[in-house]
Amino acid sequence: MDWIQRMNEAIGYMEAHLTEEIDYAEAARIACCSVYHFQRMFPYITDVSLSEYIRRRRLTLAAYELQNSDIKVISLALKYGYESPEAFARAFQNMHGTTPTAARQAGTKLKAYPRIFFQFSMRGAAEMNYRIEEMKGFSIVGFQKQIRTQQAYEDVPLLWKDAHVEGIFDKLWNYRQDDHPIRGILGVCADGDYGKNEDFDYIMSVVSQHTPPDSMVQRHVPPATWAVFEMEGDPSGIADMWKRLYTEWVPAHAYDLAPIPAIECYLPPDENKNELWIPVIRKA
Repeated sequence: MDWIQRMNEAIGYMEAHLTEEIDYAEAARIACCSVYHFQRMFPYITDVSLSEYIRRRRLTLAAYELQNSDIKVISLALKYGYESPEAFARAFQNMHGTTPTAARQAGTKLKAYPRIFFQFSMRGAAEMNYRIEEMKGFSIVGFQKQIRTQQAYEDVPLLWKDAHVEGIFDKLWNYRQDDHPIRGILGVCADGDYGKNEDFDYIMSVVSQHTPPDSMVQRHVPPATWAVFEMEGDPSGIADMWKRLYTEWVPAHAYDLAPIPAIECYLPPDENKNELWIPVIRKA
């Protein structure tokens, strides 16, 4: 229940600052998690990205003001963070299907996106197999790709498909560290910008002790405690596990999410399973 309360308070903070620049770090602090995990969990538990939720809420309030006040369009555009009336008009048209000027007319149909409220729901009928691992620091090497946040659900699977065709898996496999507990080809959303910026860095990688060539990147992962979830079947099960992690496991367990990128482990097909490694901190 504490998790539900913290998330509602984070939403309350953002709602109170819709006419200002919203500090994602402050919202994450209220939710008692890192900016990375706050931005990442949001679309899994709401089915909309954090930036899209804020955009919809601002345009909902803007539509209300157009119909209930004589505020000028240019003033409204600036109030809700748009650099020009033209940019505001385009965003307004895309969401409401009409122009800001036409929205003032009686009988004009507009869309409204209410504030999100989280509430407790009894779930968890299906078991979640996990284990806790203490891990020393390690390095990953791989290929980095910039992904559009709003298109991540479509672009990331395509990235893996292209990687298979281009032989990237074989290249990565040559750099892997065989004896490390984190195995397989890894998918890592780097830099904690997921959900806030227009783009984020996605690294297709392996755990490695080798120095990579210039065409690849190397990142160090610090020592951490990890909650490891195992999923049988094909890789599509990882997306479902992400959602269950945020909606079922986190609210019910004595761990908070650590400010380190999580790791998706895609294991060899003959093992018929994959893993999700989530960095955690035991609650005080």
